[in-house]
Amino acid sequence: MAPGEPVTDASLVQQARHGDAAAFEMLVRRHYRAAYAVALGVSGNGMDAEDVCQDAFVKALRRLDDCRNPERFAAWLLRIVRNRAHNFRDYRRIRAGVPLDDVNVSSPSDAGRDVIRSELRAKLQAAIAELPPREREVVLLHDLEGWRHRAIAESLDISEGRSRQHLFQARRKLRELLGSELLKEYLHD
Repeated sequence: MAPGEPVTDASLVQQARHGDAAAFEMLVRRHYRAAYAVALGVSGNGMDAEDVCQDAFVKALRRLDDCRNPERFAAWLLRIVRNRAHNFRDYRRIRAGVPLDDVNVSSPSDAGRDVIRSELRAKLQAAIAELPPREREVVLLHDLEGWRHRAIAESLDISEGRSRQHLFQARRKLRELLGSELLKEYLHD
């Protein structure tokens, strides 16, 4: 590899397979946000999504030799994340208790703004949670993570057209659930 040339996932996978912990750490840093978005899309809960990501990265490290196509590491990893998130969600559902309300401590100087933002965030999270899992994943990866449809399609094992369709449907449902003004704030915040 020439100096200054970007390091590919495939080369990082190869290095990690040979015991290079720094290479795997770079893969984690590179793909954590997308993994979190997928985990959040399935679980609907930020803390659960963090747990799922940690578990999925540990599993990916242990099973790195099972990644048949290192160039598509992201797609392989996100399948692990999605499966772990489904398992975790099912586990939580079986053992569900009454959730505690989130406590939001606001600053004295901007208490009103903090309350409004907290309410908007809660409404948005509730609306996103109502989306079907695949639409949730696509809207989180596209609108929050800035992924392009080609990358989403490869990672979720769907076509680019299907990715666009899921995004269109998700946005339409969010508009219905939130109203157009709140959605505009979400897309531009």
